Amino acid sequence: MLAARYHRYGGPEVLSVEETEEPHAGPGQVRISVRATGVTPADWYLRSGMLTELASLRFPHIPGMDAAGVVDEVGEGVTGTAVGDAVFGLVPLARLGGACAQYAVLEAWARKPRVWSFEAAGGAAGNVETATRVLDALGAAEGMTLLIEGAAGGVGTMTAQLARARGLTVIGTASERNHAFLDGLGVTPVTYGPGLAGRLAPLAPRGVDVVLDAAGKGSLADLVAIAGDPHRVVTIADFDAARHGVRLSRSGVGEPGWSGLPYAASLAEEGRLTVPVHRVYPLKDIAAAHEESATGHARGKIVVTVP
Repeated sequence: MLAARYHRYGGPEVLSVEETEEPHAGPGQVRISVRATGVTPADWYLRSGMLTELASLRFPHIPGMDAAGVVDEVGEGVTGTAVGDAVFGLVPLARLGGACAQYAVLEAWARKPRVWSFEAAGGAAGNVETATRVLDALGAAEGMTLLIEGAAGGVGTMTAQLARARGLTVIGTASERNHAFLDGLGVTPVTYGPGLAGRLAPLAPRGVDVVLDAAGKGSLADLVAIAGDPHRVVTIADFDAARHGVRLSRSGVGEPGWSGLPYAASLAEEGRLTVPVHRVYPLKDIAAAHEESATGHARGKIVVTVP
């Protein structure tokens, strides 16, 4: 099969499309013929070597944490899924990748909603898992107000929608050019940066109950002050979290948010959940997809299609 791979840590230039052996579904897994896969910050964090203290890779490495496609192998013990089913899901956590290829093995998955394209579904599972994990960690419940720092990105847009489905009020920081976009998702937009607390006051007169930092731009001290307690703040992007008493939530640590996949699919079928796609790249342009993801300016999800 063809797959995007890299043989050493480095910038986007280390990525290339090569032939490699196909993977096969093990017990409790399915294999899909991949139609699309998402690009996440974790992909380029790993590729750059930023996470070597937390996770070491075995080279050559295939990036990609989530994908959508058509099942062509069903592992032992799997029920309710058959060859030919269109699904979206996540690769085994221990592999730290593998989705950016013509075939990929999934460890957690759900039926692809008919209303989602493969491109939308290909970029959904990782963000659904992260959003579900974070909302559960925050104890997010009906009637609460959630502040999302970096609300216009892939995780931010998914968390906002899933939070609203739980009955939360959502306020999201973003640049002014993304305010109308967030408003269309039912999120109250506010400009990020110094003075945030003052801008929030008229938007949340009773205060903010819980906070997600999806941006990792060094704002944790301000976010803790806004929440009033570091235990009411979770970050997925600031590795200096412990210094502020804030939880850093990441895949593979704690309870995964896999339960969110079928729930997200059901919300999508009801017209209550979309996957904003920023840009779609072909597999041959995987380096450009990584490069754009690293800018942090994507509105929604960056997706790679696989031939």
